[in-house]
Amino acid sequence: MHKNEPNLASEAMIEIIENQIAANNPPKVRKTLARLESLGIKHNAALKLIACALSVEIFEIMKNKEQFNAHRYDENLDHLPDMPWNDV
Repeated sequence: MHKNEPNLASEAMIEIIENQIAANNPPKVRKTLARLESLGIKHNAALKLIACALSVEIFEIMKNKEQFNAHRYDENLDHLPDMPWNDV
């Protein structure tokens, strides 16, 4: 792993989240951002929390070679700011 790879991955995740918000697809992402910000969480921190929920979904896709599970992603978004892996 190169020194900058974690930063590139993080930046890519944030870009995905920003694209989801811009496209309002899925709508839950924009709603989650607004909800987190209403809790007093700063915009960039809220994006990083949403990226955590997305990263759990990407991990499951890669680990289990399965399709994107929109229901699981929605549930992980619903639980933020609690981290999805805290229930494990």
